Amino acid sequence: RYRSGPQWLAEELLAGRWVLAASGTHGKTTVSSMLAWILECAGLEPGFLIGGVPANFGVSARAGGGRFFVVEADEYDTAFFDKRAKFVHYGPRTLVINNLEFDHADIYPDLAAIQRQFHHLLRCVPGNGRVLTPAGVPAIEETLAMGCWTPRQTLALRGGSEDAGGGDWQATLLDAAGTHWCLRAPTGDEHELRWTLRGLHNVANGLAAVAAAEHAGVDVAAAVEALASFRGVRRRLELLGEPRGVRVYDDFAHHPTAISTTLAGLAADRGADGSGGRLIALIEPRSNTMRMGEHRGALARSVAAADRVYWYQPQGLDWSLDEVVAAGATTASVHGDIDELVAAVAAEALPGDVVVIMSNGSFGGIHQRLLAALHEPAA
Repeated sequence: RYRSGPQWLAEELLAGRWVLAASGTHGKTTVSSMLAWILECAGLEPGFLIGGVPANFGVSARAGGGRFFVVEADEYDTAFFDKRAKFVHYGPRTLVINNLEFDHADIYPDLAAIQRQFHHLLRCVPGNGRVLTPAGVPAIEETLAMGCWTPRQTLALRGGSEDAGGGDWQATLLDAAGTHWCLRAPTGDEHELRWTLRGLHNVANGLAAVAAAEHAGVDVAAAVEALASFRGVRRRLELLGEPRGVRVYDDFAHHPTAISTTLAGLAADRGADGSGGRLIALIEPRSNTMRMGEHRGALARSVAAADRVYWYQPQGLDWSLDEVVAAGATTASVHGDIDELVAAVAAEALPGDVVVIMSNGSFGGIHQRLLAALHEPAA
């Protein structure tokens, strides 16, 4: 039989199981990883398929031994012979829609086309399921207005500039970096959480994961306890090392919103620990949407939290990053050679600085090359 991967998954592994799907433009990998870990800690032996490697598991997929299966639900097209979004195959009973923005410009002409795919996904969620969404996001509300036949619960962050007001599930920030927060369930019960993850986006991810797990029968207090031991996902703000007192992170961010939220989280954390070092970003615009120039107008604003930005101009990018540098207020430069870029960063980085490398690809192996250069004695 000639089948796509999503169709095979649905027929061979998901049939008859309780599917919990994490969807949205950003955070799918992290939410699905958190959710799988919560279910694992609850003794439910979930299967999962995740577009990254959760540190708690060390693998990106397994069949699992229980009735639950967690899947990262991607809106990218299924195959060259099936142009529907992958996620319409999965039939989730629990659905998280984390956020909704324009992306995948090589597949979809505009946001409305993506919203139509999410509408198709909503039609696949049964009446005894649950749809979890952030409160008050216009693109999501417009999609739900096309038709939603499943009970819905909303998620909201409270405190700081990201205050979203009321929500069935609420996360109140107790520090600016998002490492200490309080979760409030629809019942009114509150649970305080300290963890090592940074950024408001991860607080939102954690809130969604707990709400999804609760729908599957996991006690909220147990879910929060499991989150405290969640060790993150490879390449999602992963600390690679601290040579010469310079913290070097690897991050998968490849969209202006993801770049902005990651940098904001690092900036808030840097202020909290009193290190006083600079935040330096190395960014490769590698995704198809980035290479097409769809987001170039937003890139300058996305790096506002950084003190210094190095942009990498890869071969085949037919528009110049110089216009991004010119449009921004942050000190920045454009480089077309990896060796030159590594040498420049290694020469400038000082003890206490934080360097974050952002790309959804290998970035020419820059990660290990920069670590090696920083291990050499400073000039």
